[in-house]
Order: sequence, then structure tokens, then C-alpha cells
Amino acid sequence: MTLADIPANAVSVPPHPARSAEVFAAADGAFAGFLSAHLTGPVLWLQDRQSARLTGRPWLRSGAALLMRPAHPRDVLAAAEEGLTCPALAAVVAEIHGNPTALSFTATRRLALRAEAHGVTLWLIRHAARAEPSALRDRWRIGALPSALNPEDPAAPGAALWRVELLRSRDKRPGIWVVGHDPATPDRLHFAAEFRDGTPSAPDDTQPAADRGRAAG
Repeated sequence: MTLADIPANAVSVPPHPARSAEVFAAADGAFAGFLSAHLTGPVLWLQDRQSARLTGRPWLRSGAALLMRPAHPRDVLAAAEEGLTCPALAAVVAEIHGNPTALSFTATRRLALRAEAHGVTLWLIRHAARAEPSALRDRWRIGALPSALNPEDPAAPGAALWRVELLRSRDKRPGIWVVGHDPATPDRLHFAAEFRDGTPSAPDDTQPAADRGRAAG
């Protein structure tokens, strides 16, 4: 996937993060950087056995993280439900591999209701999974793109870029964006508004991701 592959008529207004969302993550691990910019405060991070083998130990820029690695997806879901009721947490991240039977529509509805009721954000990360009915408010797909040009050295990699697609949402219009990280402010994501000759234009939203999340909540 290159920047030129993204349609020129992609939606330009970046969406506010929902209280609950599932992310279909590419095998390149791009989801972690994108997610990190949205996480502030204490986080409960859960991984089933297959996800832990695939992605390794998560790294967070700021805030305390409690890492748990239950062996079975059903235990990840049970721990996520409990975590969403904890007022000391800002978010719960649950990584699940494949399409286990425990991850039913009813299970996602329970997670969504708890996230809304207690004000704790849920990110359900799906690895090597197919889309199924879900009660979570947003559905994303995230993958890596070639890095931006390095202004100091054209032969060196520049800022990281992601292809971010909002596949489905209960209250937002789906769209596709090229998203970049501002090295000077790691919690700031830049959403490209247009795509010209395969290059993203200047971002149209420089509001910190954390602030957008609070506005949406």
C-alpha cells in the first residue's frame, strides 16, 4: 500500500474517538503507534496467548500500564469487563487473535454498555480476524504506510504514517485518512485532508488526540 493508492475523494474531517471501538490490525504492528497517541492515564492492557506471541509486549509513552496475558480469549473478555468498571482506569485495551466463539455479539454488547456506563474507553484489537456483527460503536482498520520524507536526509526514513480507515460507525461517516505523528508532540495526530500526486496535504486537524477523545466522551 502506498499513498497513491488512497482515493482522492477520501473524507477529510477526522472523527472523534468513540467510547468503544474495535480495530482490525495489520500484521505490521501499526496499530500500536496509532493507539498510543489516544491513550492517556492508567491503562489495562490485555493479550490472549496468540496475540502476545504475535505482537509482544506493548510500549506506552506515558501513563501507567497494567499488562495481563490470560491464556484464553474468554478470560481476556472477562478481565476487560471488570476493567471497564474501574474508575481508576482511563482505558482498557484487549487484544484477541482470530474469531473465538467467546467473542460473540452479546459479548461485545456487554463491553460497549460497560464502557458507556463507567466512562472508560475500550479498544478491542483484532488480529488475523474476519469482521463479524459487533455492538461496539466504531470499527477501524489500521496499517502502515511508507514513512514521510525526511527533510534532513532524503535517504533516511521520516515521520511514521498510517493508513487509517473507519469502516463502520454508529455516529460518524466512514472514511480513509493518511495519519502522521508529530515528533515534537507525540500525543498529536495529523489527519491528511487531501491526496495529491500520492502525497498527503497539510493536516486539517492538529487538536491533540487526547483532547478529541475527551470532547467525544
